[in-house]
Amino acid sequence: MKICFIMYPWERVNPAQDSTIRIIHEAVKRGHEVAITHTANLTIRDSVTLSLCKWIDSADKPPKSIKAFYREIQFKPEMSPLGEFDVIFMRDNPPLDNLVLNFLDSIKDDVFIINDVNGLREANNKIYTAAYYDPERELIPATHVSKNLDYLLRIIQESDQDKMIMKPLDGFGGSGVIVIEKSAMHNIRSLLDFYIHREKGKSNYVILQDYIEGAEEGDVRVIMLNGEPIGALRRRPPAGDVRSNISAGGTVERYRLTKQDKILCKRIGEKLVKDGIYYAGLDLINSKLIEINVLSPGTLKDINALYKVKLQEKILDYLEKVVESRNQLKEDFRPESLYDDANTES
Repeated sequence: MKICFIMYPWERVNPAQDSTIRIIHEAVKRGHEVAITHTANLTIRDSVTLSLCKWIDSADKPPKSIKAFYREIQFKPEMSPLGEFDVIFMRDNPPLDNLVLNFLDSIKDDVFIINDVNGLREANNKIYTAAYYDPERELIPATHVSKNLDYLLRIIQESDQDKMIMKPLDGFGGSGVIVIEKSAMHNIRSLLDFYIHREKGKSNYVILQDYIEGAEEGDVRVIMLNGEPIGALRRRPPAGDVRSNISAGGTVERYRLTKQDKILCKRIGEKLVKDGIYYAGLDLINSKLIEINVLSPGTLKDINALYKVKLQEKILDYLEKVVESRNQLKEDFRPESLYDDANTES
């Protein structure tokens, strides 16, 4: 199997924590041909989509240690047609430039892209969760997305709750997530103005979300593969912070999904698969869906350590089965096969 990871720069990988390197390590360990690249390396030449890839030299058995693997890995740069891969694994940090998806449109029928190009178009930012149809608010807290300052102020003033969560639409890793309170309304206009106009010459969308009781205790990260939960943990925020992201200083502990969690995962999982989102991270608070990370969900290292498992093995098992099935389908429907069947019947 030939697999390409479109990811953040290799130099930014933290081998002690990074999830992507664990999936790459497992693929190399199994003898697959593995390349990595970055969105800035995508190009089109003579109507062929290519990328300047760094192919991993897998002549020798990779070290068992992830840190040693990261330290000793050797690359061979090569301009490679993306259509010749079996799998393209999107592992870039959000938000994703939609132009990247335009590059991949020409090969989406020939290569298994995880996650699907059209699915990423729909789900690569927080609007995907906010727009999920849930009129009774059984799965998702009331959520508002806008860049109209006066409208957002009105939403806060009309809310039955004293507290709400505010965050930028394009943030990740917990960046910009804060709790606002009606008792501090004199500061909220200034905060909204900062969030909306934080970039000169550009206005940005802001998300307001009902505060869920228990949010101060952290959230639950669930890793979803092909619509099913394969691992989960609880993340607790550091003292004095609402963010429980590990990158923001949060700590982790074991967590068993509740009956309501499982109902949510089943319903959300069905929609994810329908939309071509085969690998994702769900963030839950009190069995309510807060966010879906469809680009580069982390926590593999932590779930592995807490439960003495290797989720990357399940991920590679899944990819191998998908590629095997796709290859068999191609074989069954190749023109020569159809011609041979016709001759046999006659």
